[in-house]
Amino acid sequence: MRGRSLAAVSGLMLAGMSWANPAFAQAPAKDDKAALLEELARERAALEAQQRALDEQRARLRALEERLAGRPATGRDRPNAGPPGSVPLPPSPAPVASARTGAQPVGEAPSDQRQVQVAVLGEQGGIITRAGRLTVEASLEYARADRNRVIFRGIEIPQSVLVGVFDINESRQDVLTAAATLRLGLTGRLETHARLPYVYRSDRSVLAPVADPANPNAGQIDHPVTNGGIGDVDFGLRYQFTNGRNGWPYLIAGMQAVAPTGTNPFKVRRDALGNALEAATGAGFWGATPSLTAILPTDPAVLFGTLGYTVNFGRDIGRRIGPAFVDRVKPGDEPAASAGIAVSLNPRTSLSFGYAHTWSFGTKTRLRSIDPRTGELGELSSTKTRDLQLGRFLFGISYRTNRRTTVNWNVELGATDDATDLRTTLRIPLTIDP
Repeated sequence: MRGRSLAAVSGLMLAGMSWANPAFAQAPAKDDKAALLEELARERAALEAQQRALDEQRARLRALEERLAGRPATGRDRPNAGPPGSVPLPPSPAPVASARTGAQPVGEAPSDQRQVQVAVLGEQGGIITRAGRLTVEASLEYARADRNRVIFRGIEIPQSVLVGVFDINESRQDVLTAAATLRLGLTGRLETHARLPYVYRSDRSVLAPVADPANPNAGQIDHPVTNGGIGDVDFGLRYQFTNGRNGWPYLIAGMQAVAPTGTNPFKVRRDALGNALEAATGAGFWGATPSLTAILPTDPAVLFGTLGYTVNFGRDIGRRIGPAFVDRVKPGDEPAASAGIAVSLNPRTSLSFGYAHTWSFGTKTRLRSIDPRTGELGELSSTKTRDLQLGRFLFGISYRTNRRTTVNWNVELGATDDATDLRTTLRIPLTIDP
């Protein structure tokens, strides 16, 4: 009896403790434990995915800061390499991956294509090549120049009656140039470059004297000449002063030199009248061009401009050309300016438009006349040709085939009488990273 009472009391006490304290309640079912574990695993995976996305975004920001500061990116922080010679636009925000699946939202471009690159026109140059990077560029260029000129020597009678001698001069020049260019980044701000061209040139001149009382046998003279060979090699350095921060443009100073490695126009074979029997592939003079380029990215476009001044160095010739003995020739200097805009159509394609103008000062020549009967040299005299105004409209298109290569096509149309009528260039640069 007493044992049964104690058992009853103990049962009541345990029941009361179970009701008062949940710790003594019945343990949850096994299915509830599995659900909680699965939810915990999902939340942990979501946190890890978010952390990875934050780490990737932090790496992109760090790489962009180093790029703007002129320091090469290293390791995982290295940004996607843009096409050589291109200008990076501010990248659009990369889409954040889903915390649970890691997938990108529908309609968003992959992040490696959102680093929009805009290539400016070839003569303007781009951002400095990254330290240690080598760019090899192949180019093919065609230029065409036509000149038509009518010279009248005589007198003019009222009512537009001309009495005298007419000379109708026509010259056509076709120049095809294949070149290889190397650019090497020495530091994050300094690069060097060199260009070796092969030139094929065809010149054709026509002189048609319509009437010449002193020479009734005068007729049309058609004189074509051609030649091919190595052209003038150019090389130089470019240094980047600013990083393009706080709305400021990239400022890049350059120094380029041209060496007279092509066929000298004063040493080509000529006939007794001084007419060239073969075309020259070089200018025959040393030249140096300091320049300053400004490039301002403004998404989705890039504004650019260049100021330059070419100094041409004279040289002694000491050769008879036709009826004169040429003593010394000094080509005129050439101040130049250009400006334009490059617009990105999509992450791979961009268009460029611009205008360039060069003022070429007249060439000074020291020479002596030669007596045709005795061959004696006359008094030393100096002449200077007129200045030339060379204006060109610039057009270009760039297509990024992959992260190492682009295809660039540029066109120049002469805007002044002195400028070349047409010049078109195809450039294909290839980047080689260390």
